[in-house]
Amino acid sequence: MKGKKHMEKQVKVVVVDDNEAVIRSVKEYFRNSEIVSVIGGFTNGKDALNYLLQNPDQYDLLMLDLILTQFDGIRIIEELKNHNINKKIMVLSSFKDDFTIRRVQALGASYFMLKPVDMDVVNSRLIDLVMHKEEIKVVKSSKIESEVSVLLHDLGIPTHVRGYQYIREGVMLLYASDGVSSLVTKEIYPKIANKYQTTSSRVERAIRHAIEISWSRGDIKLMENLFGNSIDFDRSRPTNSEFLSTLADKFKLNTKELIA
Repeated sequence: MKGKKHMEKQVKVVVVDDNEAVIRSVKEYFRNSEIVSVIGGFTNGKDALNYLLQNPDQYDLLMLDLILTQFDGIRIIEELKNHNINKKIMVLSSFKDDFTIRRVQALGASYFMLKPVDMDVVNSRLIDLVMHKEEIKVVKSSKIESEVSVLLHDLGIPTHVRGYQYIREGVMLLYASDGVSSLVTKEIYPKIANKYQTTSSRVERAIRHAIEISWSRGDIKLMENLFGNSIDFDRSRPTNSEFLSTLADKFKLNTKELIA
């Protein structure tokens, strides 16, 4: 019987940016990731192109800036296309003029993200690209997405565990919906599982594990504020549904207060 294909191999990424600090930060962000492996980084466009042309089977996705020494990002995309090397390409650039975006789109880039970027958003878009074919989009980091990332960090959940991404995705889905906890098992788990090519039960277990980590590492005062002062931290844990719904409700309330 054929089952759903799971993401068993890491997504192999090459980063090309003229700023060495950017490459280091991307490598550090994904250092312990179970999903993404940064296998190389280049600041020089010519060196990057030579590697990409000679090793097409070694990488799945290219994270590319447009401003580079010797060969720019546009030249790299053109050369890959000329050599029939069809890889997912995520452009991260401060260029935002329509001509540049149209040109990158015409050459086949998958995503165009405007700098500065939130790495959590980059990670989410990267998974989107690998799992699904996407039309090119111009993306700015959502304020809510960034705030969710900060909150999960304060709750003590490491970015490299799978549950972190699943919780983040679940909160955003609930935030965009009615936010009721009954949606979690029926709708949210399947949507997350489909995006990350896994199963709902694995999503549930990974979220449970992340919550357990949070309970041992997170800010106690913050947790009491979110989940109630009467919580017994030695025994009581919110269910997955309660955890996701509480976080989604927090951001919905914040949004209403800003509008009011």
